[in-house]
Amino acid sequence: MTGRVLITGASGFIGRACVAEALSRGLEVVAVVRGSAPDLGPDVTVLRSNLSLPGSVNLLKPALKGCTGVIHAAAHLGGDESAIEADTLTATGNLLAALPQDMRLVLVSSITVYDTGRAQPGDSITEDWPLFLPGQAPDAYANAKLAQEAQARLRGAPLWILRPGAVWGPGRTWHALNGVDAGPLHLTLTSGGELPIAHVTRTAHALVAAALTDPGEVRAINVIDDDRPTRDRFVTAHRAATGWPRLALPLPWGVWAALARALVPVAHKVPGLLREPVLKARIMPLRWPNTALREALGGADTDRFETLLHASQKGPQ
Repeated sequence: MTGRVLITGASGFIGRACVAEALSRGLEVVAVVRGSAPDLGPDVTVLRSNLSLPGSVNLLKPALKGCTGVIHAAAHLGGDESAIEADTLTATGNLLAALPQDMRLVLVSSITVYDTGRAQPGDSITEDWPLFLPGQAPDAYANAKLAQEAQARLRGAPLWILRPGAVWGPGRTWHALNGVDAGPLHLTLTSGGELPIAHVTRTAHALVAAALTDPGEVRAINVIDDDRPTRDRFVTAHRAATGWPRLALPLPWGVWAALARALVPVAHKVPGLLREPVLKARIMPLRWPNTALREALGGADTDRFETLLHASQKGPQ
């Protein structure tokens, strides 16, 4: 296979995996990084550019020539509003200004855009589920992803919006979807629902496949692993593989949800997982089918979650 892809945020967790996936398919890669970057290999063209600056548009235009598609993984991952404005929204605007109208764009979004506050325990969250209204998501990161999607939709097709779950893999196996850490003790909010996780290699496979596939329109796809453990199963496996958490205390979803409802009058004073909107977004027992992903972009997990977890302790996959 031949072709050329440009990847923003190429020095990040998802970006590095995308570079490796693209190279494994025989593609030429233009890796956009903001500052110093790890060695991405001799076959990668590195473009150092701060996408939040106006000058990045003129730097991107020649680099985009000959590209099959663009994977836009650059974004601010925290809650700093000024950093979000610069590194997520302004950066996306500058990329869109440089992008030829007919070039395929693959935007890395997130499942956090879904309004799970409308869900009931046991519901299946698919690509048809309603999104939060602009600015109404429970945290700054989700609101930034909503705004970023809106920017890309204004530009129009050809556009893939890929919404990974909690991306995990070598060096990043823990996440905030299980419960609360209190020193060596982890309070596991048991719910029976599926953890919406996405291994970084699975995520990269989907993103590169999208860059090589014409969506025919603006199309949104959730990126979720095939084997989706419950929170109990995740914590048990993680402790066996890594030794963390040292202690785990299961707390039923219903108990925690009732406590969050009781604290609504003082919600502004309590931690995130004691605020009902955040609790519903992160912990509610839900189903996360990945049928659309399999049908649109193919690929499958060849290993169970536990096997992938153990392999992730040994280094990059």
